Amino acid sequence: MLVERELAHHAPDRDSLVTIGVFDGVHLGHRRLLEELISRARKCDCATVAITFRQHPEDIQFSKSKLPFLTDIESRTHLLKEAGVDIVIPLTFSAELANLDARSFVELLQKYLKMRGLVIGLDFALGKGREGTKETLKHFGDTMGFTLTVVPPLTLNGETISSTAIRKAMADGNMEKVRAMTGRYFSLHGNVVTGAGRGTDIGFPTANLHVKSGQALPPDGVYAGIAHVNGNMYPAMTNIGKNPTFGGNERTIESFLLEYHGDLYGHELSVDFITKLRDEKKFGSVEELRQQVLIDVERGKDILNKLGKN
Repeated sequence: MLVERELAHHAPDRDSLVTIGVFDGVHLGHRRLLEELISRARKCDCATVAITFRQHPEDIQFSKSKLPFLTDIESRTHLLKEAGVDIVIPLTFSAELANLDARSFVELLQKYLKMRGLVIGLDFALGKGREGTKETLKHFGDTMGFTLTVVPPLTLNGETISSTAIRKAMADGNMEKVRAMTGRYFSLHGNVVTGAGRGTDIGFPTANLHVKSGQALPPDGVYAGIAHVNGNMYPAMTNIGKNPTFGGNERTIESFLLEYHGDLYGHELSVDFITKLRDEKKFGSVEELRQQVLIDVERGKDILNKLGKN
């Protein structure tokens, strides 16, 4: 089975404590669970293992509606390791894995990962039909020789922090709430590709950012943020939308880096979204748009200055 090959490829050299989840966004609730994992592992000199999935399980089970991802698998892996996890295992969530019963999956974790303990969230379940509930896993642990730790969810102003709640906040353009739930600014990254050149024509040359298909995006509008390129940071204004003033019909992500001089084509670029300045709108003329961009830039600079980001 593919799952066996993927687990074997990441086999630790000693006993381990394991956690499992999509971990999309690696938000503060995830980090609380990871802290518990790491704390318990230190007490038994165990390796820490986080299992995530290359595809969201719902994408396989309900293929008609794919969830947009907050973090791609590379970013997720980086963030999990940055949080202190020793080994991150991205599993391919195939139909074969979806049909694996809970006991068989746990047996594979013991066989390949030397699992001595499992750390999960309150609503976690694994195996075919989500049969491996916390009660079932507790029974397995008692009979198969591993501990089970259930970590309660983290809340913010009475709301449970979750990937779903973060997607909702982002869909509302509430980037401040996204940051409060993740502990960092929401960021998009990708390569700079050739655009229509309209920004240059009106005096604000923009970098056209290409991101992976399926990436969750904030709603159309103009955002103040920070761009990262070649290890340097620049205040940036980013527009997401279809450029209605020019009759555009393709959604683009275009960033104007305020203090950058040079050609960005072909470079990798990351953009942090700090706050939404306004919705995208169609202007009566190119000059009217140019005047609004001037206002956007000044307002964005003022916000970034107050945050110490400029």
